Amino acid sequence: MTGWILVFHLTGLVFWLGSLLVVTHIMAIHSEEPSMEVREALGRLEVKLLRGLAHPGAAVMVISGIILMGENPHYLHERWLQAKLVLVALLIILDLRVYSRSTASLAGRVELRRRECMALHGAVSLVFFAILILVLLKPFTSRARLACAAARFCPRAGLQVGPWPERIAAAHLSDGWIVDEFEVEAAETVPI
Repeated sequence: MTGWILVFHLTGLVFWLGSLLVVTHIMAIHSEEPSMEVREALGRLEVKLLRGLAHPGAAVMVISGIILMGENPHYLHERWLQAKLVLVALLIILDLRVYSRSTASLAGRVELRRRECMALHGAVSLVFFAILILVLLKPFTSRARLACAAARFCPRAGLQVGPWPERIAAAHLSDGWIVDEFEVEAAETVPI
């Protein structure tokens, strides 16, 4: 089940961040366009992309992220995830800023400036890059978690609901959190 949730999480990521990057670039083009008709068309396109792709993608990503944290609550103690959640909050703020500037421009309340649009584009890119580093490299992984990895385990494809078979063990962190269940037969001792 975690695999499917990750599929939705990554799909939401593609829609959300891809749309934000496209919209901020369109906003920069929009800011330099002399024709009022083209400016209105670009403004409508920006709002359509935000409402039709970015915001639904953000919703899918946030909901699937909450489900993933519910399935693996021990990750809530990891500093890399806490840093990622702060960056996701920053990304939501950037999204709201892009949306407010785009709708205000479409309504004629503000004049877009290329410099601001490209700064938003760069900020979204930078936050996305930082999130990738945190998720892929997990730089702040706790020492207790690293110290408990003295054996390499091969997880089973699926665990049955109900009583555990005899050869199933649970890997525990030093604070008592269960990391995952593994087949004991598949354990391999690793030198520390």
